[in-house]
Amino acid sequence: RPSMPGPGPDTVIGHDVWLGQGVRVLPGARIGSGCIIGSGAVVSGEIPPYAIVAGNPAQVIRMRFSEDVIASLLELCWWDWPIERILQNEDALCTGDLRLLKAG
Repeated sequence: RPSMPGPGPDTVIGHDVWLGQGVRVLPGARIGSGCIIGSGAVVSGEIPPYAIVAGNPAQVIRMRFSEDVIASLLELCWWDWPIERILQNEDALCTGDLRLLKAG
């Protein structure tokens, strides 16, 4: 009598990730915070934070920001802020003004 396979690895999608139309995220994929996934991409494996990826299989095209800026954004964890603080810092979030975000 065959047994059912056990659960596979968790699929993890970070904060502030943009998924284009028709993206396929395969079981066990790990997408870092701040990624942009191009339409129709097939994502597997691990995608680093703030990467722009596209294709089948999805591959990193480039990073959205420098390593220093990415480290600062991950340290800020603005997505965990109370909604009032996010609204107060909306302009800085929309423009990517890291100096204002750190002050906020």
